[in-house]
Amino acid sequence: MIDKFEKYYQVNELFNKADKILLTVSGGKDSMTMLHLFRSANLFFEVAHCNFKLRGEEANKDEAFIRQYCTNNNIEFHSVAFNTNENAQENGVSIQMAARDLRYTWFEEIRKENNFNFIATAHHKNDIAETMLINLTKGTGIAGLHGIRNKRDSIIRPLLCFDSVEIDSYVKENEIQFRQDQSNSDTKYTRNSIRHNVIPELEKINPSFIETVVTASVQFSELEEIVSQKIEEEKRQLFVQDGEGFKIDINLLKELSPLKTYLYYFLKVFNFNAADVSDVINGFEGQSGQVFYSSSHQIVKDRTHLLLNKIVKVETEELEIHSIKDFPFDCDIVNITSDFKIEKSSSFAYLDADKVKFPMRLRTWTEGDFFRPLGMKGNKKVSDFLIDQKVSVVAKKTVKVLVQAEEIVWLVGHRISDKYSVSSSTKRVLKLSI
Repeated sequence: MIDKFEKYYQVNELFNKADKILLTVSGGKDSMTMLHLFRSANLFFEVAHCNFKLRGEEANKDEAFIRQYCTNNNIEFHSVAFNTNENAQENGVSIQMAARDLRYTWFEEIRKENNFNFIATAHHKNDIAETMLINLTKGTGIAGLHGIRNKRDSIIRPLLCFDSVEIDSYVKENEIQFRQDQSNSDTKYTRNSIRHNVIPELEKINPSFIETVVTASVQFSELEEIVSQKIEEEKRQLFVQDGEGFKIDINLLKELSPLKTYLYYFLKVFNFNAADVSDVINGFEGQSGQVFYSSSHQIVKDRTHLLLNKIVKVETEELEIHSIKDFPFDCDIVNITSDFKIEKSSSFAYLDADKVKFPMRLRTWTEGDFFRPLGMKGNKKVSDFLIDQKVSVVAKKTVKVLVQAEEIVWLVGHRISDKYSVSSSTKRVLKLSI
């Protein structure tokens, strides 16, 4: 078994013999096997153990057992105790999820503090089968069917070449001492139920079920890679950068088949789920302005495109302006001279300074606002002006107006009011720029 172990980590390039590895050891059969293999192979490692305070004195005995083992064999030992129940309640997650987050966060801290190259866990082939079945029942899609990878970032799993039968045999042959966790037999936990109730039934149908699933997991992993490449290719063609977000042509989206699957994989990174994707597709033929939300992003249906952005928190606070010092823009009073020129950019506002009266206010525009845009003879609603300028639904929410006595002086970043524009009789100009 030691030969198979060495060949596996070398062929799969999990680590080099000179690397410093942090072994995560619970005291159970699997992790003690990993510890014995690393010792037998004369590798450079230390041990880390988490006491989750979930099994009373038994948990303390697990920690004492591993600590004594490490002391007897001159192995550096790291340990930590967590109040897992309290953490789960505070974060609104299951005890299993809380324990997982706590341990991996702590392992990474220890790795960085002590310059370990990798963190090793004792997952084996049976864990792959169990994980795939759990993911299949939860409907995680193809991403959940590759089971457990043998290497991801700083995590390595050097026992994935062994099944539980091989580990049991190795433990007996080498008389490896370990601690038995009675909770592993409790079928109220999903993984234990699959381990003790589901897999034995499947092995009656296929005695090589574990090996079959492991082989399938590799195939699914390779298939996922192919699918991911295709999805990214299509995404690059469709997702056009638009400010800090993306603009997606609806007609081009419709050409994809199967549309729902493509769109799901496009959007899941932005935290949209399958139900959200169905709603977005159903809204293709709807009116502009429909908004679809995930926990972090929003999609606005805007005529011929979908506008994808982080959820915008619109600032509604008004700013009182009592002098030019109060403007949140660059500003200057300029005397008209023969070489005076107006820069033609929506980022600038050139106002007749003698027509500007304080106090003024800067606020977000509202429905019903109107003004007389520079170059036009009559008044126009701000909403209609922004539509004519093809300002997106998302961008509209952030547009502000500079007002004087409730009269709009400047639709900021777009157009000033003709009433306050520079004319032949203007002597001084108030120049504002964003």
